[in-house]
Amino acid sequence: MMDVNEPCLGCAIARGEHRPVGGIIARAPGLVLHGIAGPSPVPGWVVISSEQHARAWYDLDDATARELGGFAARVMRAQREALGAEHAYAFAIGDVLRHCHLHLVPRYRETPQRLWGRAVFDAPPADHLPAEALEAAARKLAAALSD
Repeated sequence: MMDVNEPCLGCAIARGEHRPVGGIIARAPGLVLHGIAGPSPVPGWVVISSEQHARAWYDLDDATARELGGFAARVMRAQREALGAEHAYAFAIGDVLRHCHLHLVPRYRETPQRLWGRAVFDAPPADHLPAEALEAAARKLAAALSD
């Protein structure tokens, strides 16, 4: 299994040295919004990551911690308005990366119930979407967030 902390994947994404599908979509002070760094069964699954090492939300400096909630709400509204999601989940797990990261996962009317909530992380490969669908959703989100 690949060690995502040596070299640090979170740092590489924040610096633009590694491009997950969808790339960097938006930034806020101390934070970067990017596509998920792996397969996804739903378009528009994005991650807000800290630009600096901070294992969890409580390790962020005060300014970045204050920024995170508002930024997440903006992104989740864009998932609903620009992508047509009927709901959006937020997951802060923090077991692996050295960067605080918040997964923002949209749920659509057509999303099968077996992929609702935390179950989306366990989607089998047959449910994973092609990169083109993920890229298209990322572009729509980027456009909505740039307004």
